[in-house]
Amino acid sequence: MSESPLMVKSKAFALEVIRACRILREARCENALIHQFLRSGTSIGANIREAFYAHGKADFVAKLHIALKECSETEYWLELLIESGYYHDQTILDRCMEVKRILIASINTAKENTQ
Repeated sequence: MSESPLMVKSKAFALEVIRACRILREARCENALIHQFLRSGTSIGANIREAFYAHGKADFVAKLHIALKECSETEYWLELLIESGYYHDQTILDRCMEVKRILIASINTAKENTQ
């Protein structure tokens, strides 16, 4: 199976989250923030990957919704990390928003195709 652009971008984003967490540890950021950010940021791609092996359209859409919730949570943690001064690279937030936009479009398309 060739990977969809959503799978590719979410995996690249997860790798970026992992690298950012390494920087945050070196900056002695609170471990609770790093843990939550790492968990939600890497969960997006895992849920997208799982969606591609769903049991029908409804399951596919449900798994993409879970990925969207994780993406929104990750956006929140990124805002906190950036606004608190722990992390300074705004581009990671831009990439999170890009994945979020693609997820929303994918969910809407999948819903339209089920009707």
